[in-house]
Amino acid sequence: MALFPAMRGKSDQADAAIEAAALRSDRFRQERELDWKRLELIVTRMEKGRLGKVSDADLLELPVLYRTVASSLSVARETSLDAATLGYLESLVQRAWFLVYGPRTTLWSWLRRFFGGEWSRSVRAIWPELLVSLALMVAGTFVGWMLCVQDPDWYYAFVAPDLAGERVPGATAEVLRQGLFGKTGEEGLSIFATYLFNHNASIAIMCFALGFAFGVPSLMLLVQNTAMLGALLWLYHGAGLDYEIAGWLAVHGTTELFAILIAGGAGLHIGRSMAFPGNLSILDAAAAAGQRTATVMAGVVLMLVCAAILEGFFRQLVDTTEVRLAIGGGMLTFWLAYFFLFRRTPAGSESE
Repeated sequence: MALFPAMRGKSDQADAAIEAAALRSDRFRQERELDWKRLELIVTRMEKGRLGKVSDADLLELPVLYRTVASSLSVARETSLDAATLGYLESLVQRAWFLVYGPRTTLWSWLRRFFGGEWSRSVRAIWPELLVSLALMVAGTFVGWMLCVQDPDWYYAFVAPDLAGERVPGATAEVLRQGLFGKTGEEGLSIFATYLFNHNASIAIMCFALGFAFGVPSLMLLVQNTAMLGALLWLYHGAGLDYEIAGWLAVHGTTELFAILIAGGAGLHIGRSMAFPGNLSILDAAAAAGQRTATVMAGVVLMLVCAAILEGFFRQLVDTTEVRLAIGGGMLTFWLAYFFLFRRTPAGSESE
């Protein structure tokens, strides 16, 4: 019979503990609830776009209230308050965080600003490095061509034999021509074209990423990549197919090579900032240059996606050189006009 009093005693202790926890939770809520309700009111009005109903005092107090409620949440977690209070505070802190620290613009607003001039201005801002990048790409193409002129075996150093297929030194003009036309239903050309795109896209990203090594790897990659282009042009020139290979490359190449040029310029900009940091430390100069070129590289990624679409559809479906050149020339004209003629300045910012 002694068992029942013991059980009653434990039950009474449990009830007392629950009652004490409830009292502690109620007292905790009562002491801080005014701040919670005020923050919730401000957050609700701002979420609904009713900024006119939010006073200046409330806006100034918003960060303070956020930190106060976040502190309350921390205490509530440590003292194991009731689940309802924890859930309420977690939700309120999360909503307030987006208003205090979250992005100030929508995705649509960012895209409109990005394409409305921010990207083109960022590219024009690194124009000295773009000129150097262009010179290196031209030099790389020339080097690839001349090395193959001196020794055709250099061709295999730039174009892997298993991917070149029949496009090798010594191939007849007819064989090379067949590789450019009438292959829309076969996989061989698509594999080679996909390899070229993947290769060039990787080069573009690496040219930028390796700019932190004072730009030296970026210089080397620009020359090495375009040496492959020079080798291809040398091969088709020897067969009298300059016009045809130009059309085959132009469809996507004007976009893809432009992306590589810009990425190389961005990498060189970082390298130059590190080599000549001025009054900044090397790390600070690299960080500042990285921020300036982040917008540039965001656009480069979009250009590579555009090149992939041109690569995967238009070049494989269009089988005439004139139309290929028209597409490639149109894309080149578009990029030049956007980057160097489009000078729109958003309202509230300084003109160039």
